Amino acid sequence: MNPWRGVLRTTAYEAPQIPSLALPEIVIAGRSNVGKSSLINALLGAKVAHVSGTPGKTRSINFFDVSATPPFCLVDLPGYGFAARSRKERGSWGVVIERYFELRRAVLAVQLVDFRHGLLGNDRQLESFFEALNLPVCVVFTKVDKIAPTKRAAVLSGYRREGFRTTLEPVLVSSLRRDGLETLQETILGWVARQTPSEAEESAPRRC
Repeated sequence: MNPWRGVLRTTAYEAPQIPSLALPEIVIAGRSNVGKSSLINALLGAKVAHVSGTPGKTRSINFFDVSATPPFCLVDLPGYGFAARSRKERGSWGVVIERYFELRRAVLAVQLVDFRHGLLGNDRQLESFFEALNLPVCVVFTKVDKIAPTKRAAVLSGYRREGFRTTLEPVLVSSLRRDGLETLQETILGWVARQTPSEAEESAPRRC
């Protein structure tokens, strides 16, 4: 796998700081301890996203320009769920995120889910939020190295039986072992390459 090259374009703590962009935007979101920053760093081949020992440190929307073919902007949303922040501060994130989606039409949301736990309550809330937006989604299961390779197919089958909303085939990744990263890259680039805004709106998510 060849990492993409990415640079931080800007950080938005408040709605007026959300930039105007010409590139297609891929949103990445997940629980605050799902390994989002580690995955971004693995995909971009550099420590551009801060990895903290305390989940929930991301308090802003971070916009990364990614040099790939085709190029796009990776939009890193604040984590949710376990976050060592005040309820008021977590509420302010919601305002910024909602404003972002009022201003923007992302072509795809990458929803990260811890493979050990599956979709928990907050994950289901995010799932419903993306569904209300009719936003195409790729579910990416993280930390698959925590589950034995011989058991992964059965675990995934169990989550399929429970049901989850995704537009693309779910991807299993491990940032630590770099498993599945190339597949995720190909999935994202393939989607960006064939999408126009109208096509993205018409893409029908399905339930696994």
